[in-house]
Amino acid sequence: MAMSDEHRAALKRGRQEAAAIRRYLEAVASRKPGRPVTAESLRKRLDKIEQQLAEEDNPLKAVELEQRRLDVEMQLGNLEEAPDVEALEKEFVQHAKSYSGRKGITYAAWRAGGVPAATLKKAGISRSGK
Repeated sequence: MAMSDEHRAALKRGRQEAAAIRRYLEAVASRKPGRPVTAESLRKRLDKIEQQLAEEDNPLKAVELEQRRLDVEMQLGNLEEAPDVEALEKEFVQHAKSYSGRKGITYAAWRAGGVPAATLKKAGISRSGK
């Protein structure tokens, strides 16, 4: 039996919603709790380490500082490659309510998955399920 255009469109919409939600959940899961690390804070840390390196007389301390410098440079590179969480959140908000309804996903399940309450509110998903 051939699929109707409506059925194909529904399947496509479902795949798009699932992909947007997966990307957002992956980005949320990759974030570490606590104070966010910014490129600016990493650059300041790098400047401080380089200043300490220039003044260090102890070769062992210099090697330790060099390793710290390399670690911060790697963090900075990773940060610049990080996904745009704001854009991913926007997509999540756009699709989450219909996806939740279709899949039976509750507010509590989203919260357990790491989705902030404010994001669920933007998506129109409430604790009461209404």
